[in-house]
Amino acid sequence: MKYLEVQTSTVEGTNGVSYAYRRLGPRGRRPLVLLQHFRGNLENWDPELIDALAASRDVIAFDNVGVGATTGTTPHTFAQMADDAIVFVEALGLDSIDVLGFSIGSFIAQEIALTRPSLVAKLILASTAPQGAPGMHGWAPDIIGAIGEPTTDAKGMLHAFFTNSPAGRAAGEQFLGRIFTRTAGRDEETTWHTRNAQYDAVVKWGTPNFVMLQRLAAIQQPVFIANGDDDRMILPWYSHLTASLIPDAFVKLYPESAHGFLYQHAQEFGADVHDFLDS
Repeated sequence: MKYLEVQTSTVEGTNGVSYAYRRLGPRGRRPLVLLQHFRGNLENWDPELIDALAASRDVIAFDNVGVGATTGTTPHTFAQMADDAIVFVEALGLDSIDVLGFSIGSFIAQEIALTRPSLVAKLILASTAPQGAPGMHGWAPDIIGAIGEPTTDAKGMLHAFFTNSPAGRAAGEQFLGRIFTRTAGRDEETTWHTRNAQYDAVVKWGTPNFVMLQRLAAIQQPVFIANGDDDRMILPWYSHLTASLIPDAFVKLYPESAHGFLYQHAQEFGADVHDFLDS
């Protein structure tokens, strides 16, 4: 079954929240749980990437608390979002997972690994940065202007997620076509409250505090860190900084791509994820 064919399921957590999720791929291997980007819901995952990941493993995408069709109120910190994600994983009866966090999802993934290290076997951080790093106190005006307005549009997504090169624009337009292919049973749109709560969390995460950088030394799992080489939203040098703070981490930057590198290079990134998880 393909991602575009998977229907949305729900599961209730011990916090009383009904979590919306989609699950596909063969069972029997350790599941790969996905954590989404700023304002993203189940429809913002690229079907091409999800299908590549689910070709040989169990993949789970979900809306965290207050996002999309999941009930509750979106919290204002990534630490609480991580706690909420752990409740979701427990509701599915899982005790060992791999985690792929994209953008703010990568911040939540770091918090999950620090809060419940026994739960996470391997970690993939896409377009990431450590808490307290300099220069991360909110995004550049053109970026938050493109994706932070009450109504986001294709032009804003293209600007924030893809380069202005011919290859980048073409990849972005193809991505937009794929994520709008599903017409029935689409996820609910994220609300303005979710936007504000998530951006509050972004600003708190990016408040300069060098002491916070030391926390990442506690992540003992193998970590694959990836980004585009021209990401204007979370600069590529943060990938190298994050890797330098984690004992067992390595970095790959994908060429001629920005924040949405994992969609522009969906097949290559999917293969790299498989290689990392299988190694």
